[in-house]
Amino acid sequence: MSEPKPPTPTGGDTYKGWLFKWTNYIKGYQRRWFVLSNGLLSYYRTQAEMGHTCRGTINLATANIAVEDSCNFVISNGGAQTYHLKANSEVERQRWITALELAKAKAVHMQAESDDSGDECPAVPPTPGQGGGRNSEVQSTLRTLNSKVEDLNTCNDLIVKHGSALQRSLSELEGIRAGGDMGEKIRQVTERATLFRITSNAMINACRDFLSLAQSHSKRWQKALQVERDQRIRLEETLEQLAKQHNHLERAFRGATVLPPSFSNPSLGGASGKGDASDEDDENEFFDAMEDPAEFITVPADPKYHRRSGSNVSGLSNETGMDDQSVNFDELSLASNPESPQPLELEPVRQRRTRIPDKPNYYLNLWSIMKNCIGKELSKIPMPVNFNEPLSMLQRLSEDLEYYELLDKGAKCQSSLEQMCYVAAFTVSSYSTTVHRTGKPFNPLLGETFELDRLKDCGYRSLCEQVSHHPPAAAHHAMSEKGWSLRQEITLASKFRGKYLSIMPLGSIQCIFEKSNNHYSWKKVTTTVHNIIVGKLWIDQSGEIDVVNHKTGDRCHLKFAPYSYFSRDVPRKVTGVVTDKDGKAHYVLSGTWDEKMEFSRIMQSSKGENGTEGKQRTVYQTLKAKEIWKKNPLPDGAENMYYFSTLALTLNEPEDGVAPTDSRRRPDQRLMEDGRWDEANAEKQRLEEKQRTNRREREREAVKAASSPEEGKKKRRWERKKRCCLSLVFLPCNVSLSIHLLSTLSVLVYFVCLSLSQH
Repeated sequence: MSEPKPPTPTGGDTYKGWLFKWTNYIKGYQRRWFVLSNGLLSYYRTQAEMGHTCRGTINLATANIAVEDSCNFVISNGGAQTYHLKANSEVERQRWITALELAKAKAVHMQAESDDSGDECPAVPPTPGQGGGRNSEVQSTLRTLNSKVEDLNTCNDLIVKHGSALQRSLSELEGIRAGGDMGEKIRQVTERATLFRITSNAMINACRDFLSLAQSHSKRWQKALQVERDQRIRLEETLEQLAKQHNHLERAFRGATVLPPSFSNPSLGGASGKGDASDEDDENEFFDAMEDPAEFITVPADPKYHRRSGSNVSGLSNETGMDDQSVNFDELSLASNPESPQPLELEPVRQRRTRIPDKPNYYLNLWSIMKNCIGKELSKIPMPVNFNEPLSMLQRLSEDLEYYELLDKGAKCQSSLEQMCYVAAFTVSSYSTTVHRTGKPFNPLLGETFELDRLKDCGYRSLCEQVSHHPPAAAHHAMSEKGWSLRQEITLASKFRGKYLSIMPLGSIQCIFEKSNNHYSWKKVTTTVHNIIVGKLWIDQSGEIDVVNHKTGDRCHLKFAPYSYFSRDVPRKVTGVVTDKDGKAHYVLSGTWDEKMEFSRIMQSSKGENGTEGKQRTVYQTLKAKEIWKKNPLPDGAENMYYFSTLALTLNEPEDGVAPTDSRRRPDQRLMEDGRWDEANAEKQRLEEKQRTNRREREREAVKAASSPEEGKKKRRWERKKRCCLSLVFLPCNVSLSIHLLSTLSVLVYFVCLSLSQH
């Protein structure tokens, strides 16, 4: 660590410099940047943080300063805050002590003056920016006005007194007959009238003086009041902006939303007994071994970028995300284009089901399952459907297309970097359905298929097939009329860790956009099922994804943060950065894989201080974040329907014309959906035993073919013919081709393959 620079005296009462502050017994003293200004001692991690993040502040007016040894000293304000500080040398410590004592004396003096002025006139605040002379002038004016008010009160009392006497005398005068007493009464009335006139004149003069004095100071006070109001408005705006920046920084550094209190860091017994309880939040964080510190933080960009974005020729409005209005405009223009293909006649869109039978509340006897497993081979132990959900793994793969609109919007993007943001959001959205889905999907049988035809509803069609039984592997292909295609080949590897089960998908996912010919590929992250033995099952996603554009070299690095009890991050957090082929960052993505994702354009980036593990964080200045994806709400009563989404409810709906190998025709899965679990268990066991028999038969044929070269050649020719026929399913078809014709084609291909296998 480099030697700290000596403190720097600046203009006024400001004093700055490096000091070592005690944090806890684990990290000891850490170097911090301290700033002494206006009777307040504040500290930051670096000088760059002075503009946006203050780590702590202590008021010297109520603080106690004590020297411990040649380099150490302590600042405390009565127990709520205590700073144990250490200077680099005794000379430097003495400089700080002198500056702190002077600042404390001034702060105490200013506080005493403020208290005195508040006691004398609490209703009128002193004008900011004025000195003691201004304050004494205001107090003198107020004393003069108070004396004038007292004079007015005295005159008012005299007027009331003399007016009552005059009224009484006039009443007596009216009751007296003409006689000797008339002259005496007239004299008394005259005297009292004279006193009333004198008192009234005095009242008028006092009112004139008070009005003149008030008018002479009215404009000055109005101006001072306006200055106070303007300053208050500026302070409120500044505080609001600081609060927003602070909230944005916390969301960018620790999470994407407000931190829930349940994930706050508990107090540890081995924590420091010296440091204050509100010491730096980041210093007392303890993470699981799986958790990594954030690689970057984001701060709002300078407002000049927002002003410039309106006339930017490069189209920042497009690059910051095509909003719904622009998309609707494109769709309207496409619909109004006479050259665009129009259907000859409109067909009604099929109404899909919105409910399935409620999940029955069957009691699961684990002891009976274990008793039935005694003496059997591990591969032959049937797992009851109580652990399943009435969908196959092929249908779960098709659920990745629930948010196909992201790829539709990506196909309309002119910028490959913006298109990358939509592809990245699509990869995250595929995990949104897993947060409550703890049920295991049915293992597909070898050769089982699932066709999801949504050409009329959504403009896409997909087909899945189980292509391998050991190890289990599936192939998935999807095509869209909007100009994109998706394919993936997935196999699973799992590891049981005692308390949890880790599932690692192997294989890659490819997405190609026809218009731009951009080719994207990525892999899935690890899925972890917790509380396998005891407790309530819950699922977490963790790992990293690199989405690569093989045409342009663009890349998006997504990081799925694992859940940690001690972490202050938002649960299920996902962060990502979109970079071009040169490694320059253009977009930042943040959010959660079960809720929503946002993205914002990067206007400027800079290298920050090294993190807790020596990694240098990057600070990105970004425009305002825009929502790119949000999870669809679950249907009503989803908790009784295996937490299925709206799309998942329709996947196992019976349809006419599907292939004989389609998952919808699987009997055990259909029985489970209908609530007949005992029959489903028996049927599931029958199908699995039949599949084992077929597997043994294939192994015998393979051995026989290997021993006979001629049989081996026939086998290879058959495999080539089968692949050729199956490839017909994936050929692009005319948009006007009906669902029935597509299903019939699949059935014909199936029977052609079956006839070839017999020959």
